Amino acid sequence: MPGSAAARARAPAAPYPQINPWLVAMTVMLATFMEVLDTTVVNVSLPHIAGSLSATVEESTWALTSYLVSNAIILPMGGWFSMLFGRKRFYMICVALFTVSSFLCGLAPSLGMLILFRILQGVGGGAMQPLAQAILVESFPKEKQGMAMAVFGIGVVFAPIIGPTLGGWITDNYTWRWVFFINIPIGILSLLLTSALVFDPPYLVRKGFKDGVRIDYIGFGLLALGLGSLEVVLDKGQTEDWFSSHFIATFAVMMVVCLVGVVLWELRQEHPVIDFHVLKDRNFTLATITMLVLGVVLYGSTTLLPVMLQTLMGYTSMLAGMVLSPGGFLVVLCMPAVGLLLRRVEAKWLVVFGVVSCSTGLFIMSRFNLYIDYRTALWSRCVQSLGMAFLFVPIATVAFSYIPKERTTYATGLFNLARNIGGSIGIAAVTTMLARRAQFHQHRLVEHLTPYHGAYRASLSGAAQLAIAHGSSPPDAAAKAQGLIYGSMLRQANMQAFLDAFWVMGVLFLAVIPLMFLIRKTGHVSSKIRV
Repeated sequence: MPGSAAARARAPAAPYPQINPWLVAMTVMLATFMEVLDTTVVNVSLPHIAGSLSATVEESTWALTSYLVSNAIILPMGGWFSMLFGRKRFYMICVALFTVSSFLCGLAPSLGMLILFRILQGVGGGAMQPLAQAILVESFPKEKQGMAMAVFGIGVVFAPIIGPTLGGWITDNYTWRWVFFINIPIGILSLLLTSALVFDPPYLVRKGFKDGVRIDYIGFGLLALGLGSLEVVLDKGQTEDWFSSHFIATFAVMMVVCLVGVVLWELRQEHPVIDFHVLKDRNFTLATITMLVLGVVLYGSTTLLPVMLQTLMGYTSMLAGMVLSPGGFLVVLCMPAVGLLLRRVEAKWLVVFGVVSCSTGLFIMSRFNLYIDYRTALWSRCVQSLGMAFLFVPIATVAFSYIPKERTTYATGLFNLARNIGGSIGIAAVTTMLARRAQFHQHRLVEHLTPYHGAYRASLSGAAQLAIAHGSSPPDAAAKAQGLIYGSMLRQANMQAFLDAFWVMGVLFLAVIPLMFLIRKTGHVSSKIRV
């Protein structure tokens, strides 16, 4: 009947399903933890992967680079794909692709196939973080978003801390292929929970090709080439001697041209792949810069400390992991408390406390020597981790305090991209700094190893006498004494290089504090961003 049809047309739409937001938080954190863990868990397995697939260790690093490149390219595109497919559907596609490609990585018969499957894995994993963060922001009321970000931060911060330890344990006790196979049950569980508990909000309007949305091939191409070139420059810069290599110089030029080009191009598009207009919000821009620096320090220090403990102090992989792991547990314990503090304390003051604590831990590390005990290493890491716990949640709260909900997915893409790029910069920076500063300190220490230096002559004589006492002939004893002292000098030079890197990261992090005084109060949320 016409009357009943008109009544149905005027009837309100089906109500938005009300799901306990904490169930949603645990659901999206599950996949986020799995994805972030995969960025570091493979690192310690590279020698085993190289040996199993008949490749060199240097060639096997492309298994890391390929993942980072594809991850970085897809990361800021979550908003565009959510508009095209619907956010829940696109999120489930990402989780499914990540899970299937993890299974294929575990079965890879050659390095080339492993690299291909890692690219697919990076495509699936890249958009999972911003989508999960956007779902969290919208699932909680504003007064509880700090606690929601704390739950999300547990996965993002804790995963890269335990990644090397977990990867080393799995590889030592089973095989490197199980580093990928462990993702399968987690991915299946995440898909089932997402299907049952996550829904698209009513204001999230889906637009397809029938609505005039077109694939922005130029934007895609510029972004892919720019971020891909950036990852290659950062990953291979030190081994290729940076800009003295035509290979690195070419990719650096391509990086600058493409990244500048994609910004100029996307600002003119009606349906941009990346919405750079969100950077007009001052809080979001300052928080994104802070997250970039946080990525540098987090990934840089996580790379430095276990390498120093294993190469200079003789720690096993498991024991080095035991230095890092308690700090990770401290982060997990403190983050919920930080979420509660956000209701009473301005976010920027929590960030300042976190920066000071983290830098203090790094400055303690910069005063290490070759004879520190386990407790000293553990204590310094815990001080740094305490600071990390006070950073991620307040920074995220500041970032999204004035971002309208319809742009949240675009904003989370850029926000997480900043952390990932910061991590790549941090790893590349500390790798380069270690090599260059070790050479510098070696040159300075060698200046004292001359026959005219009394301490050197005394040490050389003592070492030779010790070798003779153990049965060496005088000529052999002299050679062994020289080798012993030279080896000790190399260890000291390398140790000084590590200390320099810790000190530089501590100073770099303190530079974030002035930015906090430029942040607007987060007491209310504006209805829109003017563009």
